[in-house]
Amino acid sequence: MASYLLGGPRLGFEDHRQGVIDAVVSAERSRDLDELYPDRRLWAWAHMLGFRGHFSAKSRRYSTTLGTLRQARADYRAAQEHAALGLDDVEPDTVLVLADWQYAGHGHTPGESALAATIARDLQLNRETAREALRDQLALEGAAA
Repeated sequence: MASYLLGGPRLGFEDHRQGVIDAVVSAERSRDLDELYPDRRLWAWAHMLGFRGHFSAKSRRYSTTLGTLRQARADYRAAQEHAALGLDDVEPDTVLVLADWQYAGHGHTPGESALAATIARDLQLNRETAREALRDQLALEGAAA
């Protein structure tokens, strides 16, 4: 019954692979694997047992590439957007500019300027404090010697 559910002979599986698939499906149906793998639904993936490649790899029967599929999907979505926005037909090589750039200025905003000045003052104060501490430490070491 399991090979019929998965279409074993119809899909042309070799005997060993079909046996493994049948074992997984029958064990899953009899709940032998439920205790070990309760959420795995192994029977749903049993047809992939013994497959030694990537699911999207090319085969003799299926020879499209993922790039072709991506391009077809992108073209379809572009056509949908084109229709939704009501754009005129244009040449495929034409670039549509849907926004424009404007000069917003340069430099800091007043708040950023105040923050930068505060940080600069704090750094300068830290440097001066470190220099004084070093001078005091050297003076103490010189007096001790």
